Amino acid sequence: MILQGRAHVYGDNIDTDRIIPGKYTKTLDTQSLAAHVLEDLDPDFRLRLQAGDILVAGDNFGCGSSREQAPLALKAAGVSVVVARYFARIFFRNAINIGLPVLEVPDHNIQSGDALEVNLLQGTVYNVNKKTTFYATRMPEVMIAIVQAGGLVNYLKTHGNYDV
Repeated sequence: MILQGRAHVYGDNIDTDRIIPGKYTKTLDTQSLAAHVLEDLDPDFRLRLQAGDILVAGDNFGCGSSREQAPLALKAAGVSVVVARYFARIFFRNAINIGLPVLEVPDHNIQSGDALEVNLLQGTVYNVNKKTTFYATRMPEVMIAIVQAGGLVNYLKTHGNYDV
């Protein structure tokens, strides 16, 4: 599974309120969530984002609340994968559960605008501009399978006797 896109880079400690402000989380309409993704952090993000682009962050991305709307908003907006040095654990798990790929790359020096190729199965991020490869903490195969299925619910529907 190779994902290609342009990097949008942000710093450390981006919390779930910065990803999707709480006042917009009272809906299940993912397009409504997408319309407000990162608006308090970067009001022009939605204007620059193209489907398939890659969000890149520093340490502790997705800290704060356990709201599942944060990864949902990113996925609905067209973000194909999130690369960070480190994720808040609840955000990481919520992202996997809804089928948004996330990779931890502790030593990246990716800059906004860099063209990236992310190989989820190998756990690599290739920076096309700088011709460098970064190695992510590899996800367990079952997590990759959940992401490939489009999230945990879809995975359970196809991999077991679950009435979901």
